[in-house]
Amino acid sequence: MSLATATASTVSARLSTASLKDNSAPERTAPHGNADTFAADAPIEFTLITTRDAFDALEDEWNALFARAATSAQVFQTFNWNWHWANHYLSGAPGGMGGIGLCVLAGYRDGKLVMVWPLVRERVRGIAQIFWMGEPVSQYGDVLIDDLPDALPALKDAWNYLRKHARADVMRLRRVREDARVAPLLHVIGASASNPQRAPYLDLASAENFAAYEQRYSSKARRNRRRFMRRLEEQGHVSFARIHGGAEARAMAERAIDMKTAWLASRGLFSQALADKRMRSFFADVADAASHPTGCVVSSLTSNDDVAALDVSFACKGRLAVHMIVFNLAYEKAGVGGLLMEHCISDAFDEDIATFDLLAPGDAYKLEWADSTIGTNDWSQALSLKGSAYVEIYLNRLRGQIKSTLASVPKSLRKRLNSFLP
Repeated sequence: MSLATATASTVSARLSTASLKDNSAPERTAPHGNADTFAADAPIEFTLITTRDAFDALEDEWNALFARAATSAQVFQTFNWNWHWANHYLSGAPGGMGGIGLCVLAGYRDGKLVMVWPLVRERVRGIAQIFWMGEPVSQYGDVLIDDLPDALPALKDAWNYLRKHARADVMRLRRVREDARVAPLLHVIGASASNPQRAPYLDLASAENFAAYEQRYSSKARRNRRRFMRRLEEQGHVSFARIHGGAEARAMAERAIDMKTAWLASRGLFSQALADKRMRSFFADVADAASHPTGCVVSSLTSNDDVAALDVSFACKGRLAVHMIVFNLAYEKAGVGGLLMEHCISDAFDEDIATFDLLAPGDAYKLEWADSTIGTNDWSQALSLKGSAYVEIYLNRLRGQIKSTLASVPKSLRKRLNSFLP
């Protein structure tokens, strides 16, 4: 892949309510005060962040914006999450691959950061694309924006700025929730939606405690889990652990990647993202939490000191996003995944978690636990004639057909062919 790191240029333009400026670094100090004290017609100045130093300089302002305006579902839009991602996936990072460059759009009103589009840019087979910073590890993508009285017009101006200055052929935004802050804009600009999924979640706020909450599950399901627990205890000592950072969390996160890979292989499946060594090192670092903590919690179930099941989740503003829950294939018939899930839900009540988010896709086992679901979509929008052809011919027509065909290809060929599918 060719290097696609965007360079910064200085541009000033007026788009309805926005005064726009493109620089490689924000040279401002954010004043105190809330976004709702600003007049709706105050200009927004946009800055395109294209260097690592400029991204790092955003830390304090990004964190302040997130603290006052982000929803719990924006767990993957924290500065710390994206800081770790940049350490592993950005061009120039140790172990990283050339071609992925920053294209973060920051919007300022009255000198205060009020909007962040966490984007990167990459050229793949001649097509320059902008997409969410955090792929493929992020499970939801969104724009951070203050509670502005003119939020949609401000987002439109941001979109117009990207069209002019991102130097891209297409924008691809994956895993956008129906309630995402950016969702109304995507409808307005006529972006194409694809790959609809459901993200199941548990509404823990609907019950006072776990004992009350679990009554919504059938008596048969609860009896089955108790039976699995008795049988496991008959084999020896069973223990649960909840680990917040450190060397043990790091080792267990790496083990979870190995377990997930083994499970996929046992079913003739392959994940390009999991096979990438960068994902393993990313999860190791966020679990360790030696710097820039992301709210990572690693939970384990062990039988006679043998790891039977693992859960890697991320806590944010009362939400726990369950990124991975995996089991040792040696315990496949022992129900250890369900036992660990039950224990994690119980622990979540103790940690004041209101939403236990199982994330997309809406697999059958998740739906058995969930109270409800919310939809997600992948969105694409062309920014050039070449991008239009790519969206209409490849993304909207051919890609889905190719993926369906690959599902029927023998496992020995599927792994090699998947690597050619952008």
